[in-house]
Amino acid sequence: MAKKNKIDKDTGVGLRERMDHRLAEPHHYSVIMLNDDFTPMDFVVNVLKLVFHKTEKEATELMLTVHKGGQATVGRYTYDIAVSKRARALQMAKEQGYPFRVELKEE
Repeated sequence: MAKKNKIDKDTGVGLRERMDHRLAEPHHYSVIMLNDDFTPMDFVVNVLKLVFHKTEKEATELMLTVHKGGQATVGRYTYDIAVSKRARALQMAKEQGYPFRVELKEE
């Protein structure tokens, strides 16, 4: 905590005021993949590996969770990173003509 000196206007006496300069931790966002009936499973695994840096095993497990459960959280990031990863995944899907969906959820 930083200390700052002030002068009392009525008495002329110096006052010491404490100022709190704590930094707040940035908000995090979950990146959630949603299941659809058209996007191939191998494409989803590839996105998880390339965009979200998952291992083959992690990517396959997440893809199956999305497929069986309808959705899965594939990562938790600060806003800028979450938006960037979502955009990259959606761009890859668009280039292949898949209706792939990814959502962000603030935590």
